[in-house]
Amino acid sequence: MRNRVEIMHGVNFDVLEVRDASIYGGLTLTELEVKVKRFAQDLGLEATFSQTNHEGQFCESLHQARGTADGLVLNPGAWTHYSYAIRDAIELTGLPAVEVHISEIDSREDWRRHSVIREVCIGHVRGKGVDGYREALEMLKGVFAE
Repeated sequence: MRNRVEIMHGVNFDVLEVRDASIYGGLTLTELEVKVKRFAQDLGLEATFSQTNHEGQFCESLHQARGTADGLVLNPGAWTHYSYAIRDAIELTGLPAVEVHISEIDSREDWRRHSVIREVCIGHVRGKGVDGYREALEMLKGVFAE
């Protein structure tokens, strides 16, 4: 049974609680992970988490996920918009991945509207806060059931 999901957070998520609460919800990364873990359990999925502020480490974690996960939920933060290294590492995993953004990136600064990872992901969720993670997990569960 495929049910292992790696939820990966990128740059600045370790200080999520000090970012603008009207955009990011005011939660700590730990609080976010607790909620997402509950969503996963409700769906019969096993969630593990990682966060780094180092692009190369994010790529290394993607490489390792090939052997430990059945799918990915990714919020690389600002790397979403320019890191072709992360884009390539996602593609190399061969795993279904869903891109998630807490905020509505398409209504923010112009540079946030472009995603270099979108084309290697099976889905994209934005602007739904923490609930966007539930939607991403539901997408993966659907793929796992196929």
